Amino acid sequence: MDVLSLVLAAALMLPARPVATYSIVARDAATGEMGVAVQSHWFSVGSVVPWAEAGVGAVATQSFVEPSYGPLGLAGMKKGEAPEKLLAALLAADPHPDVRQVGMVDARGRVAAHTGAGCIPAAGHRTGAGYSVQANLMLSREVPEAMARGFEAARGPLAERLLAALEAAESVGGDIRGKQSAALLVVRAKPSDKPWTDRLVDLRIEDAPRPLQEMRRLLTLHRAYERMNRGDEAVAAGKLADALREYTAAEDLVPDNDEFVFWHAVTLAGVDKLEESLPVFARAFRMNPSWMLLVPRLVQVKQLPATAGLVERILAVGPQP
Repeated sequence: MDVLSLVLAAALMLPARPVATYSIVARDAATGEMGVAVQSHWFSVGSVVPWAEAGVGAVATQSFVEPSYGPLGLAGMKKGEAPEKLLAALLAADPHPDVRQVGMVDARGRVAAHTGAGCIPAAGHRTGAGYSVQANLMLSREVPEAMARGFEAARGPLAERLLAALEAAESVGGDIRGKQSAALLVVRAKPSDKPWTDRLVDLRIEDAPRPLQEMRRLLTLHRAYERMNRGDEAVAAGKLADALREYTAAEDLVPDNDEFVFWHAVTLAGVDKLEESLPVFARAFRMNPSWMLLVPRLVQVKQLPATAGLVERILAVGPQP
């Protein structure tokens, strides 16, 4: 069975309700990263709308959603098909193109979008350099334009700019029904030899009263863990100054995360900086006394040196019974 036949078979059953509301697909011209972001008053929108593959492209399929546009769109772009021609072919094979809304961008920054006449108003899309925004079932027709302005005005990594577009949609009313779920997916410009690392950001809010605020919090936490991971890599490479700089940056992003504080202290103690580590251990123990139970176990697995009296000195800075 060919690709268009698969679309036809998948589309025979028309969903009873629109599943998604507003989304953006985009390619970062500087880094080549590609991504999708979406928010909806529908449970688990991230399970059906966003699709992306490193080195290939990104797709958002919504309104009376037909999920097959995602994998089939990526398959076509992987073969080098232009998004505009590819989307036209998929729509031509679909018995219900009037209720579909789709945005696509490929690894060259080429975009395509479709808003069927049967999408519930207010509905529409706008394309720009390397991106497409699309919305349906909105409180007003201002949403696509607001999203485009928000994305173009935003600075920083692609994920933060995608989220800025969603926040701009919400600022002019967003979904007429309200808010429930959101998703954010960003992939590498080119596939690596470790495909499990090709999704740079992959966050989903399945059900929350303020999904975009929660997404912003999770994206900040994601960035903090990236700094922690880079710190760990620096330790392994013997670059202590770089490691401590990354750990400090992670703590600055999420100051109430006791995990970051504790492992920062462990790193210091592990490189013969015990005196510097003690106040950091003390802060971690105040935040979560359970870390005290872990200290002796780390010696057993050589995560801390087996120096006489080391464990006792570390535990002495924690809360005492």
